[in-house]
Amino acid sequence: MLKKIIIITIILNFFTSYVNAYIGPGVGGGAIMAILGFIVALLGVIIGLFWFPIKRLLKKNKKEKQKK
Repeated sequence: MLKKIIIITIILNFFTSYVNAYIGPGVGGGAIMAILGFIVALLGVIIGLFWFPIKRLLKKNKKEKQKK
């Protein structure tokens, strides 16, 4: 089954035709903003899940050392 799909894909790539279409500049800007938004959201998750608990733990340890 996989061989048939690969063969059909290769054959169809040889019989391509030109398409006259216009994609405006807004599509590229939107794609860049979507990618940047995803990266910022990912960084926010990393900071929220890892940095703040570690920071809280460090402050707690620092306060305990000052009490001693």
